[in-house]
Amino acid sequence: MAETEPHYLEHRKRLRERFFKSGFTGFAEHEIIELLLTLAIPRRDVKPQAKALRERFGSLRGILDATHKELQTVEGIGEIAATALHIIREAATLYLQEASEETEVLLDPERLSNFWRMKIGHFKNEVFAVAYLDSAYRLLRDGVEILQEGTIDRAAVYPRRVVETALKRQAAALVLAHNHPNGNVEPSEQDKVVTRAVVLAAETISLRVVDHLIVSASETFSFREAGLL
Repeated sequence: MAETEPHYLEHRKRLRERFFKSGFTGFAEHEIIELLLTLAIPRRDVKPQAKALRERFGSLRGILDATHKELQTVEGIGEIAATALHIIREAATLYLQEASEETEVLLDPERLSNFWRMKIGHFKNEVFAVAYLDSAYRLLRDGVEILQEGTIDRAAVYPRRVVETALKRQAAALVLAHNHPNGNVEPSEQDKVVTRAVVLAAETISLRVVDHLIVSASETFSFREAGLL
């Protein structure tokens, strides 16, 4: 008597067929998570893990923002699955970065904002980063660098280092960015002081600071849009 296939294989096949037909349109969020998990856990029903991850972290973004250790608190999620989810997240971030390399930053500020939220918005400690642009305000190839990592509420920034790095990369303009781990993206007085210091240092070599973005996982504050640059 032939063995019957595990029930989840037919369900998994239907999910793939739906995805090939119309992407994630019509998918429940736990079904998207389930489909992602099948890439790392191919020989087991992963619907329970998908639903448990959704309940534990609240959303797909919450799952992708979680640390390895946090992901592995969910039963059935081991090192391989946690690593796979992080690979998916970093691939999405790289996609946004490479897409930004082809577009003038001033014409598509939303794309850059989305990129920075994906890149650093989920960090638990504050980091300061720079995007280096050419004279047409397009992102240079591999033109994003985290210059400083700090504590939960502060990352020391040295304007001289920002300018020196821009010179080495032959950049014509910059976009500054840092995250606020507490989720409040309103600039502090220190943020404003640092921004003015970097702008003044950049002006000495005719380098333009296009914007300074403060991000969390879900929000962005733009110095340029607020009239502070």
